[in-house]
Amino acid sequence: MAPTGSGKTWIAEQAILSVFQRGGRCWYASPLKALSNAKWVEFSHRFGAEHVGILTGDTKENPDAPIIVGTTEILRNQLYDVMQRGRDLRCDLVILDEAHYLGDRDRGVVWEEIMIYLPVRVNLLLLSATIGNGDEIAAWLSTIRRKTCTVIREEKRPVPLFPLFLHPSGRIMPLMESRKLYGKVTEYIVAGKTRRLGKSAALFFGEVVHLMEEYDLLPAIFFLKSRSECDVALKSCTRLTEKSSDERFYYDLEELLSRFPFLRQHRQLQCLVDYRVAAHHGGQLPAWKFFVETMMKKGHLRAIFATSTVAAGVNYPARTIVLFNSDLFNGHEFCPLSGTEFHQMTGRAGRRGLDNIGFMLAVPGRFMDLVHVKKLLYQPPDEIVSQIRNDFSMVLNLLLSQTPETIRDIFENSLASYQRQKLNLWKEFLRHLEFLKVEGFVDASDRLTENGIWASKLRLDQPLLIAEGLRTRGFPEKDEKLLAALVAPFVYDSDQEILLDKRSIPRKLSRAFIRLVRNLGPLTERMTEAGFSVQPLYFWTSVAVYAWASGEDWDGILERIGVSDGEMAMLILRTADNLRQIVSLKETHPEMADLAMKARDAILREPVVFEWEG
Repeated sequence: MAPTGSGKTWIAEQAILSVFQRGGRCWYASPLKALSNAKWVEFSHRFGAEHVGILTGDTKENPDAPIIVGTTEILRNQLYDVMQRGRDLRCDLVILDEAHYLGDRDRGVVWEEIMIYLPVRVNLLLLSATIGNGDEIAAWLSTIRRKTCTVIREEKRPVPLFPLFLHPSGRIMPLMESRKLYGKVTEYIVAGKTRRLGKSAALFFGEVVHLMEEYDLLPAIFFLKSRSECDVALKSCTRLTEKSSDERFYYDLEELLSRFPFLRQHRQLQCLVDYRVAAHHGGQLPAWKFFVETMMKKGHLRAIFATSTVAAGVNYPARTIVLFNSDLFNGHEFCPLSGTEFHQMTGRAGRRGLDNIGFMLAVPGRFMDLVHVKKLLYQPPDEIVSQIRNDFSMVLNLLLSQTPETIRDIFENSLASYQRQKLNLWKEFLRHLEFLKVEGFVDASDRLTENGIWASKLRLDQPLLIAEGLRTRGFPEKDEKLLAALVAPFVYDSDQEILLDKRSIPRKLSRAFIRLVRNLGPLTERMTEAGFSVQPLYFWTSVAVYAWASGEDWDGILERIGVSDGEMAMLILRTADNLRQIVSLKETHPEMADLAMKARDAILREPVVFEWEG
């Protein structure tokens, strides 16, 4: 465990090199496809492209290489496969980057499964800057893996952090003095002032960039609370002085645009060129985010306006990070910044080899609690709590190779059990098992039926519904565009309904959607009655993906549906992931598998996907 920028990747490279030179095999897993792609490029340069492969779902290159880079979900699925076949994982070292994801509410279960299922023979290296209870995690791993797990801890930042405060007077001053709030800051708090510099938000962000330039605090990453605020901030920078011509800037710009010609018409490109600022958030295309990250890493940008997702592993530090809020939206509600979130953000401050000091600038406002920020400066990262839970995909895949008795032993090895959490994993497993028996996926002897075996290959959020759609022939069997469209609703996990003009929707799409919903109705009702959550299926997702699969113009679809670039791209990528699971059913559903492959090919094209050459 060590702060961001202190050389954790170098340690990973040395570990890989040691295994590689002995003829061994390595697996480097990360939580983000973008991070995995970046590491693939980096390791290909370091170890030779012929020795490095990538597996992310979207990308599959050189899968038999001795060094594999990929996402944790792919690694977990490989462990399911080798457990089923009774084989050993072809690997000698597994590296889990950003290991604090073990405590992530939505994805932590995957990390915990890997740590439990990984053969003891395979060495395990965890990398993180933000695990508050590393000794407890190490003790748990030592217990279940029957060999000592050692914590290597470096707490000193490679570039020291100096916290600053932007006073409403327009002066930038220290935030702290001898572990206490600076006198002028305390006076500001006591006076109860919340005045900002500018007369409106549209002016304010640009003023802050200008002021920071005067104080030599650029480049900077501004962490803002929403995508829309990032875009507003960008517009406010049009009052900045335009940057003069820079030959290197235009060379790098043209090189990137020649790789991604579809970005030449991007609505935010001119602002980047003229004022050297950019927005970076989940509402944007993956290619645009890569473009912005590259220009920032090359030193061409003054500032990036970003949501907190930037803090989670993408490597482009700045001299200063700017905080406007001491709270953060966690996907459900706004909560005070945690120690982990704060350390991830401030970890981006200070460029190793370029800056002697990194800065955090706190900006006053309605949602900035300076006393809370002061506490966070000296607060360690949060302790990780197990997020393991049962779902139908896990239960089906464990039953491929285990009996209920051995599954109970697996649960006893969980971090939840070690932390003595009262999660009732066994009781929940039995509830899932009983439902699978009723539905014909498991027999009376607790073994998977034929339907259960192929359904286990659907490693999805809603495997039973997709399986039921296949069993009842609710999915189209001859039209790949319709298949892509009808898989799309299963991947959308928000609750946004979009009402569309029915006159613009093909009748065959409406009929196919109604038929699928009707076929799934009885199972959906039984699942709900049994207490299992069922995500609603939103028709607009089918309309959007059908339009894209049919070759409609990207911008036209966005305008008609009313979603952002990033939302549309994510919908398509997740749909492609689900289609890939149907492709895996070649033995039992060969025609559907072939159609799913065609459907996937129909939707995976620019600007959704792009080549990650270094």
